Amino acid sequence: MRLVGPSGEQVGIVPLAKALELAQEYDLDLVEVAANARPPVCKLMDYGKFKYESAMKAREARKNQAHTVIKEMKLRPKIDPHDYDTKKGHVVRFLKQGDKVKITIMFRGREQSRPELGYRLLQRLAEDVQDLGFVESNPKQDGRNMIMVLGPHKKKTEAMAEARQAQEARKAEAKANPGKSQNAAETEAPAEEPAEA
Repeated sequence: MRLVGPSGEQVGIVPLAKALELAQEYDLDLVEVAANARPPVCKLMDYGKFKYESAMKAREARKNQAHTVIKEMKLRPKIDPHDYDTKKGHVVRFLKQGDKVKITIMFRGREQSRPELGYRLLQRLAEDVQDLGFVESNPKQDGRNMIMVLGPHKKKTEAMAEARQAQEARKAEAKANPGKSQNAAETEAPAEEPAEA
């Protein structure tokens, strides 16, 4: 077998007995790295430490992994302006987080004969959030509903990284200025002057 030493150096081709003897001498494990190679490649290493480091790398990779989520927002054609602003705020938040947003307009009764109202509402929403997202799927009628999908300009991983940096910055600021918010409130409130009698 071809043997690789503990620090990655090539020992050479050695018999199994000699490799096991070297492993005992270094107080390490003999691990087969490439079984299909001719001759097979083995390495002297601490197998427990190797498994632990592999698990930590896999955990770190999963932590940085992002799942694409499709959030849904439901509207009605005759939505109140304030309600529209609230729903638009939710869509903005979802797009900033890097999620896709499926917007559904539900038609009831006579509203079904006026699909252009829903289409205009979807176009207005797409224009309002065009700096954060783009129309991934154009509005289309699906029975009583009209559906449009908005996709974010930035990827989920970028959004997660930005959120993590912002959170770390807030923690660092809070650590640097402990009690700043309490002291700021005390200094901003003017002291009351005693009333003259």
